[in-house]
Amino acid sequence: MKLLISRPLPEAVLTKASARFDTTIRSETTPMGPEELRAALRDYDLVLPTLGDLFSAEVFADVPEPRAKLLANFGVGYNHIDAATAKAAGIAVTNTPGAVTDATADTAMTLILMAARRAGEGERMVRAGAWEGWHPTQMLGLHVSGKTLGVIGMGRIGQAIAARCHYGFGMDVVFQNRSPKTLDMPATQLGSIPEVMAAADVVVVAVPGSAETHHLIGAEAFAAMRPHGVFVNIARGDVVDEAALIAALEAGQMGAAGLDVYEFEPKVPEALIAREDVVLLPHLGTAALEVREAMGLMALDNVIAFAEGKPLPNPV
Repeated sequence: MKLLISRPLPEAVLTKASARFDTTIRSETTPMGPEELRAALRDYDLVLPTLGDLFSAEVFADVPEPRAKLLANFGVGYNHIDAATAKAAGIAVTNTPGAVTDATADTAMTLILMAARRAGEGERMVRAGAWEGWHPTQMLGLHVSGKTLGVIGMGRIGQAIAARCHYGFGMDVVFQNRSPKTLDMPATQLGSIPEVMAAADVVVVAVPGSAETHHLIGAEAFAAMRPHGVFVNIARGDVVDEAALIAALEAGQMGAAGLDVYEFEPKVPEALIAREDVVLLPHLGTAALEVREAMGLMALDNVIAFAEGKPLPNPV
């Protein structure tokens, strides 16, 4: 069977794929373009796409009888794939849950601490040669220990973040989730996103990207934040109304923000780049070799199961 891998992956993944399938590895690191997407459906039995490979309804409509029967997404988020349209076209879709949980939670912690303690700003000061030495009131930030964490979306990743904050930093936890959730740690579920934003010193967004979560966090939510509050997004960029975030920062409705994802990646608004109270990472959520290997091997497990006629381990 012919397999297309849309982006270079760790060598262990490519070696396993090439040993099992007639594998084409696309060399570009950018998302597939419109014609490449259509060719993927038309010319391959199996496709292993990832973030930014936009398999929209329009793409499927242009290939009414696709050869491809599986899109084995590299990543837990699959909002770049119209899964309902894929299913209607007879194409299964899988993802890689679990493999990304700890790494993404660790990135959230990185952003929480960097934003709260002004670490990015401080490093820029040192690199610019502007640091004049220690003094007692220099660059005072937010002490996160003992504060309240608010989590929007209490799935695997949200729970991993909450556990790190509660057990590691003694933080109380409040959260909002679309359905009732019972956890094996102390946490209080609140009824709305603004309630969580108002109750927390640190807010982390950990919902999946989808049409339902597009601009889930907007002006109303930001207006509820505490003036010293830290806002962190490690979910998907378009979950947050980026213009509303910028307006809230400019209005002093929060103390700092930490972002690993952006609404129009890889474009980052100059208004965010210019602010010292915002930490900006280049979508590093799962950027560790062993994690990316695990993601790739999990995606291949789905590909191999499909090829062997077995149940898919991770259907969406």
